[in-house]
Amino acid sequence: MLTHDEIAARLTAARERIARAARRAERNPAAVRLVLASKTQPPEAIRAAYAAGAREFGENYVQEAVAKQDALADLEDLEDVRWHLIGHLQTNKARDAVNRFALIHSLDSARLASALGRARPAPRVPVLIEVNAAGEASKSGVAPAEVERLIEAARATVEILGLMTIPPPATDPERSRSHFAALRAMRDRLAAATGLALSELSMGMTDDFEVAIEEGATIVRVGRAVFGERA
Repeated sequence: MLTHDEIAARLTAARERIARAARRAERNPAAVRLVLASKTQPPEAIRAAYAAGAREFGENYVQEAVAKQDALADLEDLEDVRWHLIGHLQTNKARDAVNRFALIHSLDSARLASALGRARPAPRVPVLIEVNAAGEASKSGVAPAEVERLIEAARATVEILGLMTIPPPATDPERSRSHFAALRAMRDRLAAATGLALSELSMGMTDDFEVAIEEGATIVRVGRAVFGERA
């Protein structure tokens, strides 16, 4: 694990990169939220980021997240901390997840939406629909052609705030640009078609978040740039 000072310095650098990318796109940097992807990082690393001002953290697995939340229950401004589920959510974990996360980024089926709705009918659980933009067999998410159908099936049971995607791995961040632009265009079309604002676009990670911001990301999920390599 990096030292507290190293994590704080890297967090500052990531925020500066976000601000520069937003200004290049003539956007307000405050319109982009930084969620620290803390999968496999120990609670102490999250505590260091919290001490440096971070308040939004993203976890991939419900059980791992719950353990960390419990270990960090003493944080002074705990009510200001927002936990995001950014990994695939199994239907049988829906009940465990609904009251532990401020936003679930990975809705990918009507069945999961129904499970979330049964677990917490009101207020409706805030979610993003995960879009498998490149049709990768190794990734979860909904095919682009099926997103509108899922919105109509799920909108009565969960609160759909927008879309999320993870493009194929690439050494050149520019190779992700077309996927980010396509997600933004899809959001604009679906917002018009469904009447939902779909204001959130969760896209961009350590290797490509600046390109994602230039293409309209409102949430970037950054781990290694702040915490270093995963354990």
